[in-house]
This record gives sequence, C-alpha cells and structure tokens, in this order.
Amino acid sequence: MTIVAIIQEHAIGERRIALTPETARKLSARGIRIAIEQGAGLSAGFADTDYADALVADRASVLAQADVLLCVQTPEPEALTLLKPGAILIGALAPHRSDSPLSIYLQRRISAFALEKLPRTTRAQAMDILSSQAGMSGYKAVLIAAQLAPRFFPMLTTAAGTIRPSKVLIVGAGVAGLQAIATARRLGAQVEGFDVRPETREQIESLGGKFLDLGVSAAGEGGYARALTEDERALQQQRLAEHLKQIDVIVTTAAVPGRPAPKIITEAMVAGMRRGSVIVDLAAETGGNCSLTEPGMEKDCNGVLVAGPLNLASMGAVHASEMYARNLLNFLTLMIVEDGVLKIPFDDELVAKTCIAHDGAETAQGV
Repeated sequence: MTIVAIIQEHAIGERRIALTPETARKLSARGIRIAIEQGAGLSAGFADTDYADALVADRASVLAQADVLLCVQTPEPEALTLLKPGAILIGALAPHRSDSPLSIYLQRRISAFALEKLPRTTRAQAMDILSSQAGMSGYKAVLIAAQLAPRFFPMLTTAAGTIRPSKVLIVGAGVAGLQAIATARRLGAQVEGFDVRPETREQIESLGGKFLDLGVSAAGEGGYARALTEDERALQQQRLAEHLKQIDVIVTTAAVPGRPAPKIITEAMVAGMRRGSVIVDLAAETGGNCSLTEPGMEKDCNGVLVAGPLNLASMGAVHASEMYARNLLNFLTLMIVEDGVLKIPFDDELVAKTCIAHDGAETAQGV
C-alpha cells in the first residue's frame, strides 16, 4: 500500500501544511495510507487526531516509510536523506534557487515535482499553487497596508467633518493584485490598478477599480508581462512618478517565478510621495518592486513607510493550507492508477513539465 506523508515544515515562520484532514480522507478513500509527523498540522490548526486512521510517528519513522512526501517548502537536506530511494516529493521546491538540493534528489533517486513549474493552462488551474497562494498574499498585503497607514481607507462622515477615502494603487493585476484590489475596495478605499498588460483593464474595472493607463503596453507570453525596453521604462517611470504624488497607499505585486522582481517604484518616486504614505511590497522575497524595499523589514524613507513582508500566504495558514493541499491532491491524483497504486505518467504534460529529477537524473525540465 502506498504511503503519503507530511512532516513539520522547517522554514522559519511557515505555518501552512501540505496535507489537511480533508485531503487525507480523500486519499484514504483511494486506498492510500497516510503518515504524519507528530504535531505536523498544529501550525495550521489541525491536531493529530483530526487525521483519522493516519499513522502518527516521529519524523525519522515517517520519512523512512513514505512513498510520497508532500511539502509546502523544500524539506531540509537532513530530512531528504532519510527518504527511501525512489520516493516521490511534491511541493513548492524552488528549483531556481542556488540552494536547491538537486544533488540529494539525484543521490537518493528521488522523483521531485516542483509545482511552480506547472504550465498555466485551463486543465492545470486546479493544481496551480501559485494562484491559490497569491490570492491569500494579496488579501493580507492590503490588510497590512491598512494597519500601517495613518489614514482611514473608507470615506467617513463624522461630527468633526468628512474624511476623504484613501487613494490606493495596486501595482500588478495578477491573482495577488486582483485580490488586493477587491480587498481594498471592500475596505472602502478609492482604488486604482496598474499593469503593463492592457488585457487586465477589464479585470480591474470588474472589481470596482480604475485602470491606470500610462500608455505603456508589455503583453507577454504565458500570462506574464514581457521585459520593457529602455524607452518604454523611461516613459512609464516618468508618468508613474507624477501620479504617485497623489497616492496614499501602494501595494506592489508584480513578480515572475524564478526571476528577480521588476523594479517599478524608484527611490526618486518615493521621495516625491506625500509624508504618511505607505508602500507594501508583496514581491519582497524576490528583491521587491520598490528599490528601497528590505525583505522582512519596515523602513521609514523620509516619511514614507516601505514594508517588505515575507511569506504572506502563511499568515492565513488555515485557508491557505486548505487550498494548497487541494492543489497537491489534484496533482497526485494524476499518478493514482488504481486503489493504493501509483504510477508516474510522464506522457502527461503537467507531470513532465514539473519534474526536475527522476531516477537519479536531472530531467529536461530541471533548472
């Protein structure tokens, strides 16, 4: 019988988990045995007893028995070396990072699947970890901005006079940006959305935001923006700098997996903003969209507060875990050929393009 397992996440501040009681039950119904490390789900609000019929044991025992290990972030090397040869690893494995443990995958003949590399197709949407987690990140980024801002977001009529709504600009209209626009609107702010992809105008406006058109278009492939030319970038920065003088809150969300975040908000732009303005840079983990962003820090830049929060999805660990675990369940289902039996279907594009190592060799999809 195939054993699917999780262990406690080791990354600092990581509260999400890759297997919830809900997805564990669904796997059990398919003839899969579940194994979890003691306390693995506590950070997301799930007790060991919530995993009915699961094998609950210490880390070493769980890893030694696991045929499949599900993870949120790449397990530490010590854990990977305890996996049995030929085990399957599925999660957000960050294969583009310099510290990726590819050599361990090869030595242990681990079949590693990095779901960040999933093709952006309709069929893949139910497995798209980037989209499901970006929604939580965009939501939390706006809540952080509202907390840091020295202003109300909504318009208020009080005995002391009328308070005008805050002007909020969301940079980037991917999943995180659209969720940020929706959240800022719910809080009553006057919201604008900016993206160099012109096709996002309709999406921004459908959420009640105003599309900020700077006259620069950079529609690219796969749903991401292409790199701007020098002339396009200069024009964008000139027009954006002037506009930011009237903005109270900026939330930046522009990021492409595996690449440094594009620098959109320059130091000169920040210097031109009003005192008391706030910038929350959701792209801080990959360098930030603002040139003044320091990952994990809040920095006062002459009266403008620049925040670079990390791992925002983990702040909503319960719902983020539920969505993430369903993504992994849907991906793993591609490998279930009958009750309790797995077979990796490399003829499936979704499986082939996410595989970074298999049977002791780096695959063509590896980084």
